[in-house]
Amino acid sequence: MKEQSDIQQQIAACEVQLLNAFGNKDISALDEIIHDSVLFILPNGLTATKTMILDNYRSGNTTMAITSSDQKINIIGNTAVVSMNLELKGKYFEQEISSQFRYLRVWKLFHTTWKVIATSGVPLNN
Repeated sequence: MKEQSDIQQQIAACEVQLLNAFGNKDISALDEIIHDSVLFILPNGLTATKTMILDNYRSGNTTMAITSSDQKINIIGNTAVVSMNLELKGKYFEQEISSQFRYLRVWKLFHTTWKVIATSGVPLNN
């Protein structure tokens, strides 16, 4: 297996790709990056599936600009655990959003491709 720093760089690049795909509503890229059996725990405590997330972006009801900071990446075998602060600005249906969250994301290596298998976010007190 590659050295941890090489894998951490791969995961950091995957995170950029994922956040860009969300920001650009790139359904094709999101479909590729996110595992079919992913589990999302949204900042409001609700649980969402890949289908729910992609359908929401497909509908055009979500537009988001996302900025990431304070990223930490831990590699455990063929799994990566990432924590980061995300600032989200945009609209969810008709509701304006401008908040900061702490996210935990889990990536798993499938053959040669990293995929998101779990995501959870909590609001930060601003």
